[in-house]
Parts: sequence; C-alpha cells; structure tokens
Amino acid sequence: MNYRVPAFLLAFALTVPTALLARADAPTLGSGPTVDQATASKLVYGVLSDSRYAYRPRPLDAATSADVFKRYLESLDGGKQFFTKADVDGFAPLAARTGDAIRSGELDPAFQVFAVYRQRVTERINYARGLLRQEPDFTREERFEYDRKDVPWGTDAELDELWRKSVKNDWLRLKLAGKSAADIRKTLDKRYETQLKGINEWKNEDVFSIYLNAYTRAVDPHTDYFTPRTAENFNQAMSLSLEGIGAQLQRQDDVVVIREVVPGGPVAMDGTLKAGDRIVGVGQGRSGAVEDVIGWRIDDVVAKIRGAKDTQVRLEYIPAAEGLDGKHRMVTLTRQKIRLSEQAAKGETMTIPAAAGVPERRIGVVKLPTFYQDFEGRRRNAADYASATRDVAKLLAGFKADKLDGVVLDLRNNGGGSLDEAIELTGLFIEQGPVVQVRESGGRVTVNSDRNPAVAWDGPLAVLINRGSASASEIFAGAIQDYGRGLVIGETTFGKGTVQNVVPLDRWPASEKERFGQVKLTIAQFFRVSGSSTQHKGVVPDLAFPASVDASEFGESTYDNALPWTRIAAVPHTQYGNFAPIVPRLDGLHSQRIRNDREFQWWEEDVQQFRTEAAKKYVSLNEAERRAERDKQENQRKQRQQIRKELGLPLDPLAEDSSDDGLTGNERDIVKDAAREKAAEKRPDPLLRESAAILADAVNLLEKDRPLSAQVLPQSTAPGRWAD
Repeated sequence: MNYRVPAFLLAFALTVPTALLARADAPTLGSGPTVDQATASKLVYGVLSDSRYAYRPRPLDAATSADVFKRYLESLDGGKQFFTKADVDGFAPLAARTGDAIRSGELDPAFQVFAVYRQRVTERINYARGLLRQEPDFTREERFEYDRKDVPWGTDAELDELWRKSVKNDWLRLKLAGKSAADIRKTLDKRYETQLKGINEWKNEDVFSIYLNAYTRAVDPHTDYFTPRTAENFNQAMSLSLEGIGAQLQRQDDVVVIREVVPGGPVAMDGTLKAGDRIVGVGQGRSGAVEDVIGWRIDDVVAKIRGAKDTQVRLEYIPAAEGLDGKHRMVTLTRQKIRLSEQAAKGETMTIPAAAGVPERRIGVVKLPTFYQDFEGRRRNAADYASATRDVAKLLAGFKADKLDGVVLDLRNNGGGSLDEAIELTGLFIEQGPVVQVRESGGRVTVNSDRNPAVAWDGPLAVLINRGSASASEIFAGAIQDYGRGLVIGETTFGKGTVQNVVPLDRWPASEKERFGQVKLTIAQFFRVSGSSTQHKGVVPDLAFPASVDASEFGESTYDNALPWTRIAAVPHTQYGNFAPIVPRLDGLHSQRIRNDREFQWWEEDVQQFRTEAAKKYVSLNEAERRAERDKQENQRKQRQQIRKELGLPLDPLAEDSSDDGLTGNERDIVKDAAREKAAEKRPDPLLRESAAILADAVNLLEKDRPLSAQVLPQSTAPGRWAD
C-alpha cells in the first residue's frame, strides 16, 4: 500500500462487494450449492476442526456459528448500506443453522441471505438512479459520514438518507472535476447500472466462496478458502509466472481491454495488439470456433485466453484507435510461460554526495515487493524457477562488483510470502545459523537455520520497513536485527507472527481434476531467534520514521481473533554487531539533515494531513468548502513543483494531475491510467533516500571512530565488516 493522500478523500461512492461482471447470457444464480461445493464445505470443516492441521482449531459451536454469520453479513454489506435492521433480525433462523450448514454441506442459508441481498441492492441502486433527475443543493451545510463500521443496521428511511448523501458526494466530485450536469448524470447512471449488473450476474461460486471464507476468517484472520480458480491465481502470484499471452487485461463496460503489454511475452513479440485494443472474441487453436466474449466476466475471458505453453489462441479484437464500432480483426498467438517481472526484486544505485569531512558514498538499493517462489518449479528442480533469494543474490553480486559502500533492502509494503525464501534470503547476509523458530500446535519448536556458509554481501546493510511489512518480511528484518547484522529503519511492522500452509482438498476424494479448491490455514507460530514473537508487536526499527498509519487502524492488532503476543526461549546465535551505541548519533544526523530536506518535510506534512483527515471520518457536502479544499491541495502541489524546479530537485511526474477526477478505475482511459501508474513509480522517495543517507552516516562514523567501531562491530572479521 502507498500512503499518499487518503483514499477516502478521493472516492466515497458506496459500492457492492468486489464482483467481476459476468456475461450477459450467464446462467442465473442457483438456489443452492453444487455437489462439489457441498463436499468442499465438509472438507474445509474437517481440516479446520482438526488439530493435526490447524494451529488453533475452533469448534463450530453456537458461538462460532454466530460469528461466521456475522462475518458473512459484513462481507456482503460491510458498509451497512443495503440490509435493514428488519432484514438482519429476520435472518436469525438462518444464522442459527450456520454450523450445521457448513458441517453438512447444505448451504442453503448462504443463498437465501444472498437472495435478499440482491433484492436490496436492486432497490438501493434504483433509488440512487432516481436521485439523478435533480441536481443536489450544494449550498447546504451537510456531511457525509463515511465510517460506518460501528453504526447499527438502519431503517429504510435511514438508508434512503445515506444513499442521498452518497449520490450527492459522487455528483460533487464530478462537478469539482469540471463535468457538466448532463455528463454527471450519464456517468453516474452508468456507474450504478454497472454495479447492479455485477450483482445480478453473480455465480454460485461467488456466494459459496464468500460464505466459506466467513467461516475460515472466524477461525483465524489469515486462514482462507480458495476455489479452484482462486487457487490457480494464488499459485501464479507466488511463482511470478503463468502460461498465457503476456498482457494485462481490464474490463471496461462490456468489453475486455488490453491495459498493458508484458515485455517479452507473445503479444509483445508478435507486435499486432497494442494497449487499449478491445478483445471481443476468443478461439482455441488455429481453427477453433471463436466465441463472442462481449459482456463476459473478465475472469472467464482470462480463463479462455490462458492455456498450456506452445498452444495457440485466436483473438478477435477491435483496435483502440477505431472505437467500439471499428472493424474486427483477428490475430493468432502461441502461448508461452510469462514471468511476472513487476513483482520481482529490482536494484538501483543511489549516490550520497560528499559533505564536510566525509566522502561521496554509493548505496545499492534492492526493492523486494514479496518473498516469491515457484514451488512447483523448485520441486522439479527447474533451472530457472522464480526465487526472491536467487534474484536478490544476482543484484548483490552486481553491487559487490561495483564496489558499493552499502546496501539498503527495501521491504516496505512487502506482505510476506515463502517462509523458505525468508530463511534463505537471510542467509545471503549471515554465515550459518538459526533464522527463525517455528512452534507447532502441539508445542514442538523447530529451529529453521541457514546452512549455507557462503555470504553474498558482507558489507554495510540497512533494512527499510513500514506498517505494510509483514510475515516473511518480519522474519527477515527480525533476524537481521537479532544478529546485529544491519540497521533496521522505518516504522514498526504489521505484526503477523503466524505461518500458513496450503492444503489441496482434492487429496482426500482423490479426484482426477481440481474440483474442491484449497485451504490456506495457520499451522504454526514463528518466533525470532531472540525468542520474541512478532505477533501483534511487529519488528520495532532501530531508527524510526514518523508512523504513517496508526496501529489501531492497520495491522495484526486490528483483528479481533488474532493470536496474542508471547515469547519462547532464545536460541544461540552470532552477534555480529550492536548498533545501540551509534543510534543516537545517527538519529541526530538524521534530524539535522531532514530540517533542510524539503521532500522529507512534505512527506511528514502529508502524513499529518492523512491522520487528521482520517480522524474526521466525514467529508463536507458543501461545494464552496470542498472547492476550497481542492484548490488548497492543487496550489500546494504546484508550489511544491515550483520549489523543486528552483532547488534543482527531481520533479514529481504527477504534479500536474488533478487531485480527484471523480471517476472510478473502469471509467478512466485505460492506457492513460496505466501510464499514470508507471509515472507514480518514479515519484520522489524521500524515505528511501534518507535511509541510504543514514546507512552512509553509519559507514562514515565507524570508519572515522575506531573505538566506536570496535564497540559497535566487535567481530570485525565476520559478515558485516564495516571498517578496515
């Protein structure tokens, strides 16, 4: 996640739960689960109620059943904008059947509740569309209270008022963006129609998945049920690879559009298709019949386009330049294995200028978005299987050859991934030794160690973290900190100290194809080599930046059923260094430097603004007040860009963008929106630059002060040698 201007300042449209639009001729939603779904429900119950699998099994008793049903309602209507109190009260008999329904696979309660939900969505969306006939009065002093987490279920009259304000806010955003009343009506009517269409075309699989995940999340916040399709997507995300054509697709209106072409993939190599082209038909092989896919769900279209490596797919498309009424064309592509390089490790070099008495320093930066691993490729011992550790090792080898002065490993917003990768990545910076302790449900503790004596980088190291750094990121950062191998900089991490494993449900019925999905469930709790758990508390940095988000708003501590913090005995490990004596001096240099660092100061201002606005939990519906807020933000952005020009600082590529165009993602020009995302990656990053400067400070201090170096790094010949 990127902590910029709060999202709630930019978009407040009340929405239905995430659901991809289905084809217009899709079969209507059935009244109950399929036979396979009923079996999957019983299998999930068997796994999660068995202590041989689940770390903390939870009996599906009356209390758990009530919790599951509550979570199901929240999954459907978390903003309490569709169901009325009368509806919820009427669900009481269905709520009482929840436990029996999951155990037996007779999941009719889920579908009965959804039938009411779909009816209420229809009523509310039709009401919202009716409000568009008359332009709202924006001179009144009104507020839209968007935080509805703790509000009670409302009456029909209360929901009418909520939707009136929601529509008013949607209208005001578009008006502030310069849209005419006629354009606003057209945009919003189409938006609401699209939301309604999406709900009306849900499949049994969608309802079943939400209901079963209400159960898994009642057991543990990190336990999930994957349908066969979502399981495939999860495995592809972890392996950073798939077999297909090499294009990012997005649905807009009733058509799937190419958002971006993946470099090196079949689409890029062929050169026929371009970003913005619309796919309207898909055929299999060189001569297979082409199916019209206009109006299909995007996941259904993707399933048709993906396929085994070296097979052919025919695509009927309309070029972007010709509009929806343009001539249809055909292209045949051969599917290949595609490496999803966007989430792979990336490296760059930052130069810290020379200053009074200190030389110029060159710091290598490794940005690691996730701890990915191609599990299947590793099992087959494939030579090119995706691995975060292998990719980082290559970057470190390059830094070493270039004789860089230090390395910053950027784990901000890295939500974790493979436990093995966290251990092996730690091994790139230490000699053999324990990395993490894992305690299973029965209490047995296993110490997982790096057994490779080789060290890829033995120079100065810093790890940059924030609240979005979780799980495997916390294992790595905690080990580096416990070993005294490097400085940990940034914010306290997420606080997820549990280990999950994926259990395929097809193993018990021994089905020939994937029918029942998978369960990702918590099987253990991990502990640092120091014996402390990261659960709830996270990893606390040696040198802290201002917190961009409060722990009460985001992190493990916000889950009502998360495991508590605890600790176990430490295990012997090498202590390469102790940075406590140097941290005050580094903090002083940091404070002195950021007093003259405009970008860092602006970041601090934005964080404060974020926290202030988040505490309000409302927006004004008065046009004059909102326009003043908008003008203030735009003037601030322009002033900052002008200061950058005057001071010779890198320019913000998004400085000319409006703060809010009033549109949703599917309403924007897809090609321009993708280009904007790319430009956002090049925005100034004062936190990363300052982390590199702090590491350079540490190198300078330890080189100049031999007694201090001996105190901080007593084992000067071990990995992490910072001074000679």
